[in-house]
Amino acid sequence: MPHTRPPEVPVPQATTVRGALWAAAHAERAALADDLEGLDAAQWATPSLCGRWTVEEVVAHLTAAASVGRLRWLRSMAGARFDADLHNDRRLAEHRGATPAQTLERFRRVTTRTTGPSGHTAAWLGEVVVHAQDVRRPLGLPRTPPVGAVTPVAAFFAGRDFTVPGRSTAQGLRLEATDGPFAAGAGPLVRGTTLALVMAMAGRRAYLDDLEGPGVATLRTRLADG
Repeated sequence: MPHTRPPEVPVPQATTVRGALWAAAHAERAALADDLEGLDAAQWATPSLCGRWTVEEVVAHLTAAASVGRLRWLRSMAGARFDADLHNDRRLAEHRGATPAQTLERFRRVTTRTTGPSGHTAAWLGEVVVHAQDVRRPLGLPRTPPVGAVTPVAAFFAGRDFTVPGRSTAQGLRLEATDGPFAAGAGPLVRGTTLALVMAMAGRRAYLDDLEGPGVATLRTRLADG
């Protein structure tokens, strides 16, 4: 009897995409941890682009984000009376070390986790991409993530308001990346790197000067009011 190969079972596309997104998140966490090795005390205390948080506090927040699954997130939010800032501050304090070196070591331990409050994996990749730049830019660290890692984040941010108000920020504008395939929306044009567009949708005014086009003025007004 001739040997017959069993039919191949295709891997569901969602699983393939999700795996690629997590792999990108893991790579970006590891790259950020490497970038932060050797910082001195003043650098760890540098204000980040993320509100009132310092570099060290952003790293502790990233550790928390990689450590809190759906049930724990719900309990934490309920305990904070659904005040997201209070929830974030409590989880940050939980994962911050006694020293910056310990904070970094705790972050390194979670680089390969696939934990998140929901299945929106592009959002959790975005969490790493955005917060990494929140600390790299003030510190003058040159690395930027690959366009392939940032493009799905740009698409996710432009499509909905979730972890950041990306859809509201970009509403009525045409966004076009100069270094990759991302494009979304209709209206006055905003052009720039995929990363700059992502950071602008995440509310980071420091990246507006990296963009061009008639729609930038609208973005500047929206972010000033935010």
